[in-house]
Amino acid sequence: MKTIFSQSVAGRTACLPPMPEERAERFLPKELMRAKRPVLPEVSELDVVRHFTKLSTFNYGVDSNFYPLGSCTMKYNPKYTEYIAALPGYTTPHPALAQLPKGAQYTQGSLETMYEAEQMLCELTGMDAFTSQPMAGANGELTGALVIAAYHKDKGNKKTKIICPDAAHGTNPASAVLAGFEVVNIESKDGMVDPEALEAVLDDDVAAVMMTCPNTLGLFENHLPAIVEKLRKVDALLYYDGANFNAIMGKMRIGDVGFDVVHLNVHKTLGTPHGGGGPGAGPVGVCSRLEPYLPNHRPAKADDGTFYLDTDNPKSIGHMSPFYGSFAVMLKAFAYMVRLGGEGLTRATERAVLNANYMRKRLENHLYIPYDRICMHEFVASASKLHDECGVRALDIAKGLLEKGHHAPTIYFPLIVKECLMFEPTETESKETLDGFLDDLIEIIEAGKKDPESLFSAPHNTPVRRLDETKAAREMVLTDEV
Repeated sequence: MKTIFSQSVAGRTACLPPMPEERAERFLPKELMRAKRPVLPEVSELDVVRHFTKLSTFNYGVDSNFYPLGSCTMKYNPKYTEYIAALPGYTTPHPALAQLPKGAQYTQGSLETMYEAEQMLCELTGMDAFTSQPMAGANGELTGALVIAAYHKDKGNKKTKIICPDAAHGTNPASAVLAGFEVVNIESKDGMVDPEALEAVLDDDVAAVMMTCPNTLGLFENHLPAIVEKLRKVDALLYYDGANFNAIMGKMRIGDVGFDVVHLNVHKTLGTPHGGGGPGAGPVGVCSRLEPYLPNHRPAKADDGTFYLDTDNPKSIGHMSPFYGSFAVMLKAFAYMVRLGGEGLTRATERAVLNANYMRKRLENHLYIPYDRICMHEFVASASKLHDECGVRALDIAKGLLEKGHHAPTIYFPLIVKECLMFEPTETESKETLDGFLDDLIEIIEAGKKDPESLFSAPHNTPVRRLDETKAAREMVLTDEV
């Protein structure tokens, strides 16, 4: 694919707007001015339109294709939520208006929506209070870890450690470290947190355990009651990573089973767009004893039924984002919850779990399934036996899927499974879509057994073929053509 610069022809131009009368050199300091004019491509409007239209056809998006990525919940985003978020009553007020004297009276609709969205999240999770300020899942994790730190500091607890299972998401230990804690890892047993391994490292220095349920292997943590009981004895908290909440939404309220803090990835669970560099949203919920430490400026309801921003929280950890976080993203999540209702959200969970188990059963005779039992919304397969027999790795299977026009599943995560392939179909995909993907995947696996070399050089029909990923990352070369 040629770059736009390689299509440049001296003297060729498109229809350009007139130059402004005010020149930059009249109001910019000299040290900020360029020494020479920028080198820009000289192309026609048709060149530009065709170039970027062609580039757009290489994009892979959930509106046009199936993403089987494990642990990412890449489900279709319904378009009615975009309509709701674009309503003028939501988009026209200045973000700071509600913070101004008497400004709340002009933003009652927005404040009420924020308040209602947080109340819905409380009902969905069993938490007592929520903040929609965090602007991403990882930002929500950090918020939760800071709330944990503030709670223990306020009580005078000398807590220095947070425990993370070996199957935890990578951001868990990062968030704990950023909040000032030492991370202690524990090994899983039969794919789940081992209560004995937990007890071996559990002492008065432990502030919390960060885990998700179901975990990254798609397995429900059956030992939750024992884990909660052990944590309570040392006044340690239990943090819920909401990345896998799509597996239990409407079926289990995590606050009811002993979790104290949760962040939710609304792009994974509540129908908002995923990726694209942001903005995102990672609302955080807490039990009642942690509510005083939530970020300031939370929407509240007065006795007369009006809404305002509550700033009277002296123990708050402060702001985690400008204004109220990603307001438009939370609007989409709110619209999704209202439209589906409790029954619809529960059905979404049931179908996500059904789809994952359907895929698992179809693959169990073609790939090794290390934990071959009823899974939740995702499951892990392994190409380890295939690798031992004919040298085909998880990476080769993934490249073969690219050649078939499919997005590959997550590979090599979690690290505790060799040659790992992690599948999560979500509830939005039909049986026909799943069967088409599985038919091609099984064909690739069987072809790899007979002719491994055919996979070692795949893909052959993509704009960019097989790369040395390590070298490409470390020795990046940007040229006119690839």
